[in-house]
Amino acid sequence: MVKTIALILAGGRGVRAGGGMPKQYRDVAGTPLLRLTVNAFLNHPGIDAVRIIIHPDDTELYQISVGDLPLLDPVFGGETRQDSGYNGLKSLSEYAPDYVLIHDAARPFVSADAISRVIAALAEDVAVLAAVPVTDTIKKETADRAVGETVDRTGLWRAQTPQGFRFSEILAAHQKFSGQNLTDDAAIAEADGHVVRLVEGNEDNFKVTAADDFERAAHRLGYDQEGAVADIRVGSGFDVHRFGAGEAVILCGVSIPHSHGLLGHSDADVGLHAITDAILGAISADDIGAYFPPSETQWKNADSAIFLAKAAELVRDKDARISHIDVTLICEEPKIGPHRDAMRARVAEILELSTDRVSVKATTTEKLGFTGRGEGIAAQATATIQL
Repeated sequence: MVKTIALILAGGRGVRAGGGMPKQYRDVAGTPLLRLTVNAFLNHPGIDAVRIIIHPDDTELYQISVGDLPLLDPVFGGETRQDSGYNGLKSLSEYAPDYVLIHDAARPFVSADAISRVIAALAEDVAVLAAVPVTDTIKKETADRAVGETVDRTGLWRAQTPQGFRFSEILAAHQKFSGQNLTDDAAIAEADGHVVRLVEGNEDNFKVTAADDFERAAHRLGYDQEGAVADIRVGSGFDVHRFGAGEAVILCGVSIPHSHGLLGHSDADVGLHAITDAILGAISADDIGAYFPPSETQWKNADSAIFLAKAAELVRDKDARISHIDVTLICEEPKIGPHRDAMRARVAEILELSTDRVSVKATTTEKLGFTGRGEGIAAQATATIQL
């Protein structure tokens, strides 16, 4: 049986964040930052044990923050990040894990999906790095801080943690390059000749670095930094399209072979239409038809992902974030189950969410009504938004 242990790097001083103590022990809306991070791994079924690497001066803060959790005993770090990682790896030798995941204590919002992807990739690769593709336009500044050239973002990724490794190989690499002060464990693996593979992380997995990041982290939990509940809005959406001639239906961005298609001015994706209206409703905006009138020819046969992306843009414009999407597809045919994961992934991709924030379900009407007679498909959706 494969054994996987997570090492949490919590030995830094975090001076940029302020607060009078290392940032990993500061509260985010009443909960220590370190505790939030640790729970992401303790609650993951693929993680067998968690150990934290701490500064020797922080034992009391450690006990206050996470001392009641079922963790392996902490290990003291060293002078550098590399030294701390090496100390942690050496301490795991008695457990002889197959895999080790190394994660920054200041990244509390790593998703369960991202952790799963890192673990799964280690079946094929020695070293794995969670990261997200760069989507923003990148500008290079000139000497006087003016805008210079535009950097081609093709192939650019923003590195995150966890970094995952086969245990014996990364321990051997650390032993070989001890004392060289390489930037991170992936760099150590590269120096030892291993290929480091990229796997998709999650957009919410930001690093709490500066004082303002604590406010952002609190909002991510649905609170302000004082612990008051944030402004949470819920919107609902509903859409219907009838069957017509065709060989496939598009539902939640996924094309499914079928005896008929769905009729509509756009691609008639009832799932994305319902989600779009739910998001618009949550921010008290106009409905989908106000932004994309069916009377305008430019939206003829349009990909409904355009509509959903616009709704997400309007959410960002209000300094808000989408917390969760829930959509139910109502039909007798086609069967939704085999395509559910692909639908969740596509909705999450459009909205820049992790898939654990998207739910896709299906039901029938027990042969009643127009969906029961096989005349079309309906969808209803709920969107939860934090302002």
